[in-house]
Amino acid sequence: MSLDMHWFLPTYGDSRLIVGGGHGMQAGTAGGDRRATIGYLSSIGRAAEEFGFRGALTPAGAWCEDAWLTTAMLSRETEKLAFLIAFRPGLISPTLAAQMSATFTNHAPGRLLLNVVTGGEAHEQRQYGDHLDKVQRYERTDEFLEIVRGLWRGETVTHRGKHIQVEDAALPFVPDPTPPLYFGGSSGPAGPIAARHSDVYLTWGEPTDAVAKKVEWIRGLAAEQGRTVRFGIRLHVITRDTADAAWAQAGQLIEALGEDTVATAQANLARSESTGQQNMLALHEENRRNGSWKDARALEIRPNLWAGVGLVRGGAGTALVGSHTEVAERIAEYAAVGIDEFVFSGYPHLEELYWFGEGVLPLLRRRGLFGDGTDTPASSGHVPFLPAR
Repeated sequence: MSLDMHWFLPTYGDSRLIVGGGHGMQAGTAGGDRRATIGYLSSIGRAAEEFGFRGALTPAGAWCEDAWLTTAMLSRETEKLAFLIAFRPGLISPTLAAQMSATFTNHAPGRLLLNVVTGGEAHEQRQYGDHLDKVQRYERTDEFLEIVRGLWRGETVTHRGKHIQVEDAALPFVPDPTPPLYFGGSSGPAGPIAARHSDVYLTWGEPTDAVAKKVEWIRGLAAEQGRTVRFGIRLHVITRDTADAAWAQAGQLIEALGEDTVATAQANLARSESTGQQNMLALHEENRRNGSWKDARALEIRPNLWAGVGLVRGGAGTALVGSHTEVAERIAEYAAVGIDEFVFSGYPHLEELYWFGEGVLPLLRRRGLFGDGTDTPASSGHVPFLPAR
């Protein structure tokens, strides 16, 4: 079994430290020492491409650059890397979303993947003029994806639903290939929609037993509808030649966090309506209560699974931390419970990509879990820009 690997594009800025932002955070709370220029993001994209990653996740929200515009520019700076574009149904019409997808695919065939984000942050949705509650947002997502799927099949669609009404909608041309839909959601309303529409169900980096339950849940719901779904997981990573070196790096990230910074971030994140976000917060709740979060190793909730990122970052809040061998073993364990695709990131995203690509990917290849061994920087004369250490 060969796993699909994706990296992450930090369209809010990058740093050698943990950068805030993500689900539940306010606009303006993200940012880093490195601006998210097309030049810098292209360096990350080209490096991921050379290592053999399938795609790169590009986030959506008030705290980052627009994903569609950014990736359209980056598609001209890379050759084969796909872009997993996060987008929110309801902020644009389904007809326009289907048309944009077809246009992107026409100009960059096979390089568009779509991450459907229903939205778990009511305060942020209202910034965009969306005042539906959580249940209603999932209802709208269901209608939205039904329309988009029909348009992608070349149908003329008239839909008079509870939240969306379109009449005689059609596309001048359909996307070829059809972009796969990635969908995440841990609450009850999310399950049936994921089972009905998604090609890949995504979860954040919870322990393997919790992930296995999600896989079983969605797989069962999809089977009821005669469908099969792939599964993906979103994690950060800190991987080094030795475990001690990796944990020393995690310690540096924690040492840079002040109590006020953590308290402010947690206050913002506590507003989130996302069940997945609440699951992330619960992983380090006790550490925040008793003050042990200041010791990086205290945040190791399972072997090599670290909850430190979630102290100040919304959304994906866990990282795999350890030696290259340990990280490869943890990836294999997630694969064993049904995970087919991995979306990784690290701080800074360019340097950590090289640590992972040179240290972990060869081990996964030997296990038969990744690629054929041909897509490595050593096989190409192109060397992406790498900032000095």
